[in-house]
Amino acid sequence: MSSPETATRREGVIEQHSIDYVPASERHGKVWHQGPFWFTGNFVLPTMVTGFVGPAMGLSLGFSVLAVVLGVGFGTFFMAFHANQGPRMGLPQMIQSRAQFGSRGAVVPFAATVFVYVGFLVFDTILAAQGIGLVLPEAKLFWYPVLIAASIVIAVVGHDLLHFVQRWLTYLLIVVFAIITVVAIVHFSSTPLAVDAPAATAGWDTTAFLVQISLAAGYNISYSVYVSDYTRYLPANAPAKKLIGSVYAGATCSAVWLMSLGAILASYLPDPDPILAVRQVGDLVFPGFGTIAVIVSVLALISIMGVNAYGAMLTGTSAVDGFKKVRPTVRLRVVGLTAVGLGSLLVALLIPDNYIGSFTTFVLLMLYFLVPWTSVNLVDFYFVRRGRYAIGEILNPNGVYGRWAWRGVLAYLIGFLSMVPFFSTSFYVGPVAELLGGADFSFVVGLFVSGILYLVFSRNLDHGADARVEGEAELEGSNR
Repeated sequence: MSSPETATRREGVIEQHSIDYVPASERHGKVWHQGPFWFTGNFVLPTMVTGFVGPAMGLSLGFSVLAVVLGVGFGTFFMAFHANQGPRMGLPQMIQSRAQFGSRGAVVPFAATVFVYVGFLVFDTILAAQGIGLVLPEAKLFWYPVLIAASIVIAVVGHDLLHFVQRWLTYLLIVVFAIITVVAIVHFSSTPLAVDAPAATAGWDTTAFLVQISLAAGYNISYSVYVSDYTRYLPANAPAKKLIGSVYAGATCSAVWLMSLGAILASYLPDPDPILAVRQVGDLVFPGFGTIAVIVSVLALISIMGVNAYGAMLTGTSAVDGFKKVRPTVRLRVVGLTAVGLGSLLVALLIPDNYIGSFTTFVLLMLYFLVPWTSVNLVDFYFVRRGRYAIGEILNPNGVYGRWAWRGVLAYLIGFLSMVPFFSTSFYVGPVAELLGGADFSFVVGLFVSGILYLVFSRNLDHGADARVEGEAELEGSNR
């Protein structure tokens, strides 16, 4: 039976938890809900933009889609395996990193994660404002704050509202974009090819193929920092295979679909813009349907903006808590979300107009910083500690996991440095990437180097330390 205090925490609309442990009495939800949640989470216009890259570099449509399938299939594998950590540990994703990096050492991946959240918030805000501009006057100084404020409100209400909105948007998105996709395939396959369309000269390009794989993989790997945030309310005995499979299916299907649609549009439309391209194809159904499709896309963008704001708040709070103990109250969540919103607004107003080029660079940068973290985190959970943690000690900045855990920090840093020769960006091309014609396969190197090093460093780890201190029992029914 739950205590009166626990019962009180479940009352009301606004979620009460943030970086603290979710007790068994408050666990709820269904495993299958994860499928539509991650489907909608990935079914946003920036996902489609990722599919523009292959055709823009001269890769044929068929090879572009193949690169998307391979990249997404690989990247989502790592993302989905984080799902099992939520119900087993009852904690948000990033605070779990304290077990590998220490309460202060975890600031290294925390900083990269906040960068990812804010970056996605910025690009989503820009695209959503452009979409609204099709039906209402486009004014950055008005729509940017309004859109960000709407996402903050969703994030304040929290976990259950985010799940509800994402789940029901799935059905609407499937219907609208199934029509868009069929029309695009039929129209472009039966229409004479424009001279200036990329498909007119496209073919096989090794560099473009590898770049498209890397971007598709990196895009879905970036979702690793979210996953446990939205599985931590599930019962601790949630079946691991079904949970991982549900997350993998949802995130993979939407990414492959939308990136492939992006590849179609980029193959047949010169210099495609995601908003205008969707409207152009949609209006082939009947005048105005394209605008409807764009507005539906804007709703999905606002929803995922709420998810990004929520995650940035959790990660930022975790970072502060590592240096100064904080009480995770609703007030603190509102303050944290407001800070995230203001920071995102400032960046959105300052970003160059060529946001598509900026977005491609952003995807690569977040890949560089997140790959070593996801490798260390998964190796620790599945191979080193095998899911056995002292949850109370993770929440204690001075607990058994320490402030600076050298194994995780060193494996992360060496893994990151090993990737540098393979980097390929607009401002730096590593020597190995240059030999490969500009192809960037740094994520494969980072995954293996960081993971293997952490496994080696952990050979003499005292596995009994976790068992000698109390775990979740002391947290059940408490407010931390």
